[in-house]
Amino acid sequence: MIYLTQLVYLRPGEEDAFHEFEDVVLPLIPKYGGELLLRLRPRTDCMVQASIELPYELHFLRFESAEALARYGCDEDRQRVIQLKDRSVRATLVVQGTLAEAAAPPTTKPGAA
Repeated sequence: MIYLTQLVYLRPGEEDAFHEFEDVVLPLIPKYGGELLLRLRPRTDCMVQASIELPYELHFLRFESAEALARYGCDEDRQRVIQLKDRSVRATLVVQGTLAEAAAPPTTKPGAA
C-alpha cells in the first residue's frame, strides 16, 4: 500500500478547468484500487503555521501498489482531460509514503525479569 499527499497550486482564474478535470478523474481512483482519503481546500484562517504557500487543494490518497497508481495515471478517460490539468495546475508537491504502524507497548515493566 502506498500513500500520497498532494498539494495542488493553480494558475489564477483556472479553478473551473481544474474542477472539470477533477470531476472526471477522481471517480476513477477506486477502479485502480485507490481511495481518496481526504480532500481539503485550506483557508488562511485555519492555518496554524506555514513556511510555504498555501495550496488550492490538498489530497491524501492511497493505492494498493505503485503499479495500480501507474495504471490510474494512464487511464484513457484521465488522458482525455489531461489538458485541463495542464492548463489549470501551476505546480504540485507530491509526498509518497507508507503507513507507519504504532509500536506495540512493552509486555513487561522496565527492569522486571
